Amino acid sequence: MFKDKRNLFIQLLAILGLILSVKLAMIYYDANYNKYALSSFCTINEFIDCDGVAKTPYAIFLGIPLAYWGIFLYLTILFLTFVDTLKKIKFLNILEVFKEPKAYITFLGTISFCISMILAGISLNVIHKLCILCLATYFIDLFIALVACKGNLKNLAEAFKTTFSDFVAGAKKYTAIFIALVLLCGSFLAYSETTLNFVPNYKKIKSIMKYRKIKYNPFRVSGNVLGNPEGNVVVEVYSDYVCPHCYINNIMMHQAAAEFKNVYIIHRNMPFDSECNRYMASSMHPKACFMSRGAIAAGRQGNYWGMSSLLYENHPQNMDEMLKYAEQLGFDTDKFIKDFYSDDTKAHLNRDIERAAELDVHATPTMLINGEKIVGTKPYYEIKEKLIQHGARKK
Repeated sequence: MFKDKRNLFIQLLAILGLILSVKLAMIYYDANYNKYALSSFCTINEFIDCDGVAKTPYAIFLGIPLAYWGIFLYLTILFLTFVDTLKKIKFLNILEVFKEPKAYITFLGTISFCISMILAGISLNVIHKLCILCLATYFIDLFIALVACKGNLKNLAEAFKTTFSDFVAGAKKYTAIFIALVLLCGSFLAYSETTLNFVPNYKKIKSIMKYRKIKYNPFRVSGNVLGNPEGNVVVEVYSDYVCPHCYINNIMMHQAAAEFKNVYIIHRNMPFDSECNRYMASSMHPKACFMSRGAIAAGRQGNYWGMSSLLYENHPQNMDEMLKYAEQLGFDTDKFIKDFYSDDTKAHLNRDIERAAELDVHATPTMLINGEKIVGTKPYYEIKEKLIQHGARKK
C-alpha cells in the first residue's frame, strides 16, 4: 500500500477533506442550533461567511446537511484505497466486486467536483456568500480525481465506463444484497427528506414559511369570537398588524380554533408604533396603531376577527382604504368612522398596550397559553403540542 504513492496521496487528500467536512458539520450545528456559539473563524465579512451559508436551505440535500454528505464521500474514498487489502480477508470476499478502486475514486472525485461547481454557482449568484472551507473541499475533490486518473482525460473516460460496468456486474452477482441496499438507502433518504428530523431547524423554518406563502387566510372566521369562549385552554395573542410573523401566527391561531374544540383565542393589540404606544421611542411599524383602531372599531359592529384577517393581508394606509374593507364586511361606515376615532377605542387600545407592558411582552407575536409565555413564531406542530399539553382536545 505505501509503495503506491498515488494511493497514499489520495488517502492524504481524503483525510484532509474528511477533517474539513467534520469542521463544516460543527459550523453547521453551531450556526443553526447553538445560540451561544461565536462566529466561526471563516466568517470574515458579509461575503466570506461560512455561518451564513450554513444557515441557508442550500446547505441541505435530501434532508441531510451537505457536510455529512462530505464525511460520507471521504470515508468512502478512504475505504476504496484500502479495499484491495480488505478483500484478501476471507469473510470479506464480497468485496471482490471492487475490481478497479482507482476508477471508482476517479468517478467519485469527478462527480463530486461537478456538483461542487453547481454549489459554487449557487453561493455566488443566489446566496451571495462564500464558504472558504467548502471551496477548499471543491478543489480536494478535483485533485483526488486528477490523481486517481493520472491527469489523463482518456483515463477519466475509461474510469466512468469501468465504474458503470463493474456496478452492473456486481449488482447481477449479488442481486439480493443489492436490492436490499437500494431499498434501505432509498427508505432512509425518503425518511430524511420527508420528516427533516436530521435538520430540525430547517424543518421549523420550512413549516413556518409554508404559511407565509398563503395569501388568504383559509381558516378565517367572522365575528368577535375565535374558538370556544367556554374552553379551558385560553390563548392570549399579542400582535401587530404590520408584523409579517404575526400574519403567519394569525393563520395558525385560526387553524387551531378550527381543529380544537376547547381552545379560546383572545387578540391583544401590541403595535410597534409610537403614535399610540408610549413604550416605543420610534415607529418601527408605521400605521400599526391605525390598523389596531380599525380592528377595534370593527369589533363594535360584531366582526373583529373578520377585519383582523383583512388587515393582516392588506395593510390599509389611509381611511379611504380602511373604509373599503369596512364596506366589504357590510359595516355602517358612518358608525365605523365614529368608533374609529372614539375615546372608547383609544382606551381599548391603551389597555392592550398596558397589559402587554405588565406581562413584560416586548416582541410580537407573543402568546400566553394558559399563562405560559411563548415568544416569536413557532411551527404549527409545536403550537399544537403546547395546546395539547394544556389540555386541548381535537374536534
